[in-house]
Amino acid sequence: MKVVSDTSPLTNLAAIGKFHLLRDLYGHLYIPTAVWQELNALGRAWPGCEEVARADWITTMDVANTTVVAALCEHLDPGEAEAIALALELQADLVLLDEREGRHTAQRLGLRVVGVVGVLLEAKARGLVKSVRPLLDDLRHKAGFYLSDAVYTTALRWAGE
Repeated sequence: MKVVSDTSPLTNLAAIGKFHLLRDLYGHLYIPTAVWQELNALGRAWPGCEEVARADWITTMDVANTTVVAALCEHLDPGEAEAIALALELQADLVLLDEREGRHTAQRLGLRVVGVVGVLLEAKARGLVKSVRPLLDDLRHKAGFYLSDAVYTTALRWAGE
């Protein structure tokens, strides 16, 4: 399975101590160079930076089609644009994105998209976590991840909690 990730799933799962779920669920990830740069932006190592640097199961790649990236950057940040472009180039099975516009763009281009909440739901379905409620709470309170009440409630319902 080919999986490409944007920055948000990496940083948010690292911030709540669940970065390993990405390896456990998907085995190998690809990230574009712009995502690596975002993890190291402003001279600071953001959550997930050290985890990505140590992970031999994550490959950082340059995107070949810079024209697609430039077009996507008109409405998306560089990490999202490159993640979508790389997913198209690799014919990825899945792209991990959280931001609404990036998700919609990827879906319009025929990509299957899952966000950090979907990763947690899949982890529960596979028995890798016992409950998503404390993890959703950690996303909100520890990671500072915006999670609407509607998404929170729906995720709990899907998780059977």
